Amino acid sequence: MSRLKRLHTVLTTRNSPCDIWLIAAAVALAGIGWVMVSSASIGLLENSFYYFRQHGIFLLISTLGCLFMLSVPLEVWRQNAALIFLISIALLVGVLLFGQEINGSKRWIALPGPLPSLQVSELGKIGLIFYMAMFMSRFTYDLRRRVFTMWRPIAVLALPAGLLFLAPDFGGMVVYTTCVIGMLMMSGASLVLLIGSGAVLGSGAVMMVALEPYRLARWTSFLDPWADQFATGYQLTQALIAFGRGHVTGTGLGNSVQKLHYLPEAHTDFIFAVIAEELGMIGAIAIILLFTLLISRAMWIGRKAELAGHLFGAYVSYGICFVIASQAFINMAVSSGLLPTKGLTLPLISYGGSSLLVIGMMIGLLLRVDAETRQRPSRAATPYKPRHEPRLSK
Repeated sequence: MSRLKRLHTVLTTRNSPCDIWLIAAAVALAGIGWVMVSSASIGLLENSFYYFRQHGIFLLISTLGCLFMLSVPLEVWRQNAALIFLISIALLVGVLLFGQEINGSKRWIALPGPLPSLQVSELGKIGLIFYMAMFMSRFTYDLRRRVFTMWRPIAVLALPAGLLFLAPDFGGMVVYTTCVIGMLMMSGASLVLLIGSGAVLGSGAVMMVALEPYRLARWTSFLDPWADQFATGYQLTQALIAFGRGHVTGTGLGNSVQKLHYLPEAHTDFIFAVIAEELGMIGAIAIILLFTLLISRAMWIGRKAELAGHLFGAYVSYGICFVIASQAFINMAVSSGLLPTKGLTLPLISYGGSSLLVIGMMIGLLLRVDAETRQRPSRAATPYKPRHEPRLSK
């Protein structure tokens, strides 16, 4: 135990160049994802190595995106947060006007040549986090002392959320909303208003489900997928069969049956079901633990930055933490039948260039926040404090 404590001290000390645990969790998840995408995509095309090669290219691009975000000072992103957010809004509008419609939803913009399609909602997460972090770091005092200040970021959230509703991309709306509500909670905003806002948003979600026949069908099939297992409940029942075949130790890497044209989107949205089938309960728990480590380290980086006075970096870390946590939870819950079917990838694991690029950029941002906090462990004065502090009565 003493050796483990010394190792933990060495890895988490301020003198170490970076957060080793964060890098280890991200690299482990990305490596497992590459292996599982290669396994889950066997039989989809005549060239069995196509997805293996493409995913490797996406990982390389994601690594470059990580290094780029690591090399840029946070102050640059803070000063240009509003512009980046406006660009993300323009892209969301552009995808509605010129995007590709796949499975009844416009989420992708076709790029020229051999380049893959760009999923705009993924890039929009970065713009949303930057803008909200800029706002919350600037108005931290108001958010904690003036309860109705929190309605301003919620009003800003309504713009990208409304565009995602028109796409439609209900899963993206949930991730965006969770990100902003989580950041507001970490900023010290009124919990009473946050709970009330959550209740209002939840009621709106119920109305959206009730008014759209396809969403209502997904909900009813989620409650009893076996009632219509060859139509609305097909994906979920096939995923549950994969979980059942995996048992504790799994059928073995590459031995999944459900991936052979039984389970749709086995290499993207439902890759967790393939992991559970081939690696069993042990493999599924290992994935959950790795995500727990990644999310806890992101939260810890944000907390250290907040205590050191780096408020923008702290809220950026919190936003990234809530995006990864919500998306990972929703994906795994959908695959295991805990939530209705939603088209969300599993971060760092599912196949998808846009998702991997954005997650890589987020990891780079976390490492940048950690590096700046280590370089300047405390700030004498922060530019985000109110100009006029309230005077204490004598």
